[in-house]
Amino acid sequence: MAASLKNQHIPGRQEQGKGITAIFFCALLWSTSGLLIKLIPWHPLVISGSRSFIAFLFILVVRFIQKPTHFGKRRKLYTVLGALSYGATMILFVLANKLTSSANVILLQYIAPVWAALLGWLFIKEKPRKEHWLALGAVAVGLMIFFKDSIVSGQGTPVIQGDIKPLLGNIIAVISGITFALYSVFMRLEKDGRPEDTILIAHLGTAIFCLPFFILHPPTLSAITLGSVFGLGVFQIGLASLLFAYGIRRVTAVQSMLTAVIEPVMNPVWVFLATGEHPGPATLAGGTVILTAVVLSSIWSNRKAKT
Repeated sequence: MAASLKNQHIPGRQEQGKGITAIFFCALLWSTSGLLIKLIPWHPLVISGSRSFIAFLFILVVRFIQKPTHFGKRRKLYTVLGALSYGATMILFVLANKLTSSANVILLQYIAPVWAALLGWLFIKEKPRKEHWLALGAVAVGLMIFFKDSIVSGQGTPVIQGDIKPLLGNIIAVISGITFALYSVFMRLEKDGRPEDTILIAHLGTAIFCLPFFILHPPTLSAITLGSVFGLGVFQIGLASLLFAYGIRRVTAVQSMLTAVIEPVMNPVWVFLATGEHPGPATLAGGTVILTAVVLSSIWSNRKAKT
């Protein structure tokens, strides 16, 4: 996500430090998604709807108490397309977490900056550079290694004889990375308008879309489930987005990318500490290739932009 943002002027070391700190804690909050979702024994779309409704209310309250800000021309088409992309990403992310491991989901979704480069070429005529093509090739290799873990079930049984859910979850995670990249492209196209409307519409639309599933799959309430869904809505999505907005004004895109790497690193750590779920060797190897490709591509792009 951070890789699609343009470099910003850094006013000073103190402000830069504040920005890096904000994005660090933002990524830390993002990383709790896998754990909190695993703790909620609800239907995935019930979780998505609940999380988005709480996030919608939280961001709406924060927006209400903020000082008025001048916005440029609104582009309703980009707002709607961005909201649809973001809503799809949130639903697919939760669904994937219910089908496969959190490590698989977050690492596969973290390919989004590479997809964003290609989709940006398609939608806004920003041709990918050499480093983007190399990164995409490395990501393809990482995916082949990654999916080696998906052709067997948790007990080592071939998927054709066992459970196909892990493979399906991985495929959904890849799709969520593509929809997330689409969201970043539409947000770029909406940068002179009111991009915060995209977030609000996405959360409200997701909550409405998921409403029928509350009737079809009534959630069981407990202190753990209520606390987890509240944490997802207020902190993991709501507060995290505010911290990122604060931080990205004070650091460059590559700094935000490197700082946000804490998310895919910590996401499976929280899940392992709480549930004992751990990624397999192929997941670790493929994930390392993917993360390395994305980070090195971002560093290369940033250096070329300065020359």
